[in-house]
Amino acid sequence: MPLTDPVKLQIVQQRVFIKKVCRNCGALNSIKATKCRRCHSTNLRPKKKELPTKKA
Repeated sequence: MPLTDPVKLQIVQQRVFIKKVCRNCGALNSIKATKCRRCHSTNLRPKKKELPTKKA
C-alpha cells in the first residue's frame, strides 16, 4: 500500500531511514550513536535512504 500523504511519508522516513547500521553485526542504532549498542564497534554507517522499488 503506497503512501501518498506527504506528512505520513515524512513520518515514515524519519522512523525508518534515520538510523545508523553497524558494519560488523548489522544492528540498527540511533543516528546520534558513536558505538554499536550490540557489539560496541565504532564502525557505523548511515542507513541508505531509498524506498525499495517494486519489481515488475
